[in-house]
Amino acid sequence: MNPLNTVTSKRAVRPMDVREAAVYRGPHLYSRTPMIRIQLNLGTLEQYPTDRLPGFAETLTQLLPGLQGHGCCYGEPGGFLLRLRDGTWLGHVVEHVAIELQNMVGANVARGKTRSVSGETGVYNIMFAYQDEDVGLLAGRFALELVDSLLPPKLQGVSGADQIAASSLESFELAGALKALRSLHLNRAFGPTTASLIKEAESRDIPWRRLDSSSLVQLGYGKHLRRIRASCSSLTSEIATEIACDKDLTGRLLHEAGLPVPRSMIVEDADAAVRAARQLGFPVVTKPVDGNHGRGVDVGLTSEDQVTWGFLQAQAHSSLVLVEQQLTGLDHRILVVGGKIAAAAKRVPAHVIGDGRSTIQTLIEQVNLDPRRGEGHEAALTKIVVDDCLVHFISQSGLDLSSVPARNERVVLLPTANLSTGGIAVDCTDDIHPDNAFIACRAAQIVGLDIAGIDFIAPDIGRSVIETGGGIIEVNAGPGFRMHLYPSQGRPRNVAKPVLNLLYPEEAPSRVPIFAVTGTNGKTTTARMLAHILSADGRKVGLTTSTGIYIDGRLTTSGDCTGPKSARLILSEPTIDVAVLETARGGILREGLGFDGCHVGCVTNVASDHLGMQGIETVEDLAGVKSVVVESVRRGGWSILNADNSHTAAMREEAGGELCYFTTQPQDRWPDFLKSHVRKGGRAVVCELASTRKDIVLFDGGQMILVTTADNIPATLSGLAGFNVENALAAAAMAYCGGVALPVIRRSLGSFGTTFEQSPGRLNIIEKDGFKIIVDYAHNPEGLRALGSLIDKLKGEHARCIGVIGIAGDRRDQDIVEMGTLAGRLFDRLILKEDDDPRGRPAGEAAAILMEGARRAGTPLADMEIVLSERRAVDKALAQALPNDLIVIAADDIGRVWHQVSRPARRRKKGAFVQTEQALTSEARIS
Repeated sequence: MNPLNTVTSKRAVRPMDVREAAVYRGPHLYSRTPMIRIQLNLGTLEQYPTDRLPGFAETLTQLLPGLQGHGCCYGEPGGFLLRLRDGTWLGHVVEHVAIELQNMVGANVARGKTRSVSGETGVYNIMFAYQDEDVGLLAGRFALELVDSLLPPKLQGVSGADQIAASSLESFELAGALKALRSLHLNRAFGPTTASLIKEAESRDIPWRRLDSSSLVQLGYGKHLRRIRASCSSLTSEIATEIACDKDLTGRLLHEAGLPVPRSMIVEDADAAVRAARQLGFPVVTKPVDGNHGRGVDVGLTSEDQVTWGFLQAQAHSSLVLVEQQLTGLDHRILVVGGKIAAAAKRVPAHVIGDGRSTIQTLIEQVNLDPRRGEGHEAALTKIVVDDCLVHFISQSGLDLSSVPARNERVVLLPTANLSTGGIAVDCTDDIHPDNAFIACRAAQIVGLDIAGIDFIAPDIGRSVIETGGGIIEVNAGPGFRMHLYPSQGRPRNVAKPVLNLLYPEEAPSRVPIFAVTGTNGKTTTARMLAHILSADGRKVGLTTSTGIYIDGRLTTSGDCTGPKSARLILSEPTIDVAVLETARGGILREGLGFDGCHVGCVTNVASDHLGMQGIETVEDLAGVKSVVVESVRRGGWSILNADNSHTAAMREEAGGELCYFTTQPQDRWPDFLKSHVRKGGRAVVCELASTRKDIVLFDGGQMILVTTADNIPATLSGLAGFNVENALAAAAMAYCGGVALPVIRRSLGSFGTTFEQSPGRLNIIEKDGFKIIVDYAHNPEGLRALGSLIDKLKGEHARCIGVIGIAGDRRDQDIVEMGTLAGRLFDRLILKEDDDPRGRPAGEAAAILMEGARRAGTPLADMEIVLSERRAVDKALAQALPNDLIVIAADDIGRVWHQVSRPARRRKKGAFVQTEQALTSEARIS
């Protein structure tokens, strides 16, 4: 199955031709794992599996030794190398290379799969997992180019690679590719703090989504939504953060509370700094009033010259500088989360240990070779940077970069112990004295921070500073977790755990129930019925449909909102406590589902529609796409399936959760699987449409319970609208499996009608000037067939039946012909129209094919006409209608058509409808 539209390109096609690339962000046709997909035409390379390419496997393995760890189908290291040796196609090789390239630059991905495209020799869908989609896409491009570079010259060439990702390389070479990929990864990867929080969230099954290119992350869905940016959370007070950023204000508040803090003064120039130092008493510390990460901080200043230097360093980061009394002791960071100690670490300034031979410059370079050290904050430790501050600091000890320290001599390089300036951390969480812990917690609470990093000076953290001296020098909002996650010595601490406990206390949910509905027809009405039921149950519903997005019944966005983007929008709405998501085929094929799993999933039916598009050639292909919804049902959830439809019934083998069926057949016509299911106590919602009473009955746990009757549901028109009976069964089943009580379901269905306000474009009926109008979104043959069963029942009440019919231009010719044939059999008069968007067909072509279908059904040419504009077609039908006629409009622009038919009539002079065959073929026939 080919899930892509193949677009003919004018570019020169080389041996490897990229047809299209896409990103699956949720469960999709091939996996529940988010993946990159590249569709590749190998062309002549289909004749060259790896065992026919001498030296290819050996060279590739030398360049990427990590491929030895790929298990492939063997499930153990070395499996992929066996495939290379025995012969595998290059699309499969690209998959593994893309995975390995990502891992080489620091990502952690493993899953992939490559599948041939049905009916097209040499065409493959190559899929592989990613952590960041931009990195994954670039890795995919470089994988293709690397594989291509190892081929014999006569077989080389890749076309269409720019569809995957842009590359700054003039020509491919592996070193440059890895450098570019690593740079992108470092730019896009989460830092240690955010990464630890996401890892902890994943371990608790808390959904998350990145909201920007930095570290803003959404946790949870709906009313349980929280946000984090590194260690700042939705609970972090802006006022508290502002207080923490003002070091002078923080010190005053803590001093007033009786906590041990150094005395300090704010100055604006170097002379004032010197005067302050004299007043406070040497040694002193200078720091920016609103700095962070130890930037511009100098400690141990014992002379006026040093104070002047320190002032200038601090002034580079802030116009106001704090001159502070220096406390005696070691530098510690105490992490307080939710008013409790989460971790504590002793911070050691950047330093080197002499070997008696190497200069300080060389020793720094050697320290920076430690693989744990990286640029900025992305690694466990930060590389030591040689700058003016470092040079000045060591000069105070009579050293410079060319000095050679004695063997085992420890040379401190910087005045501060921040990890961001190259320092290291030693965990001391278990050693902290209760007094010190109490002081740190009070400081966080006084400032008002939910998560705070307390910089604490103490000669010995295991003894009370009340006895030893020392105290708090800073309170930090948004503290980094690196030193606690990756201490150089001591036990690592999972400090993300208490943060997630704070955001989601024990047993607190992070998700709202998700009800997902898909199917060829009926999904919009089913979704609306279900939302109506849930609203009556007291829930605040977020609803996505083909007509828009609704929050608690209010339309917030108009248009077709059945894709993953709309689903994510609803799940990011902080006011909802349940989501009902109409889920269409197109979005699933384009990027997968907009959620990682649903609580209740439903497939209403599967019939011929959208075939020949995006690689969906058969109804079975289409069923595979629709099945993604029920395959994503979470453990403990429910899959609702139409037992009367063979394609949906077959989904029971792969559907997630428990099964519940609905059917309109009498019990003696039930399929064996349904009989067995009910006999074993399984759930089913049933209405025998052929019966007189049309009772809707629930089978559950061996009991048979009356829910309501079709006559009591206005939307079914007393049971005449069989398709809405089916929709009601599906909605009732979803609601019941979602925990709604039967009385609520019964009441709600009894108040759900076919008004435009309640269900726009779904069997909306209006009577005016003695004739009746039905507006319905019957957009495919199966939909028109279902509507036709109702029309046949209504014909006896009306003199004539006029149809205003159209179909989307991207449907297959045979589908358009079938639509015309059905219309020809149903209506006495036909006005054939087209949608505003012809979807690739010339104007008039789809309408002409419809007419041909109607002609085959026996409709006289005199009883048909083409009016391309939907607006004009509707006007013509209204003008030609006579008392007791029935007009049926298969509308495209639902809102516009309803406004048209609802406005006060302006009847034209009654004229004959009869047209001549000659007029039919004239240009005047097409308006």
